[in-house]
Amino acid sequence: MSTVDKIMKKPLKMVGPSVSVVSAAKKMKAAKIGSLFIKKGKKLVGIVTDTDIVRRAVSTSKPLGKLTVEKIMTAPICTIEGSESVDDAQDMMADLGVRHLAVTKAGQIVGVVSVRDLLLVYKRSAQSKIDSAQGYSEPKISQD
Repeated sequence: MSTVDKIMKKPLKMVGPSVSVVSAAKKMKAAKIGSLFIKKGKKLVGIVTDTDIVRRAVSTSKPLGKLTVEKIMTAPICTIEGSESVDDAQDMMADLGVRHLAVTKAGQIVGVVSVRDLLLVYKRSAQSKIDSAQGYSEPKISQD
């Protein structure tokens, strides 16, 4: 089974703590991602996810243009060492009830892995097993 550092996304996408929820949501949409790390000075202090935006901002009817990500972020950041297995990441996400984990190397955050990343790994693995069991291989296309 693959390790977390093999499937993580990098570089990290970050915003400052005083960024509005609306600005963060726009940045996430443009980058096609579901989370942003919150950086205060030189330190990562939290993570804001699409779920945080829905549950902690939109559902409260507060003005989203004035509400900052610092008010709705998840802290502390849930982390997993990059050398851990994908199965370990899945177990940790399930146990913690989160969909994103910061990936660390020697204690430093170097990437992020999401439940979607895990799903793609499991999908590829399942398809490979199905193809092997059926004796299927990709058709070769002639370059004539």
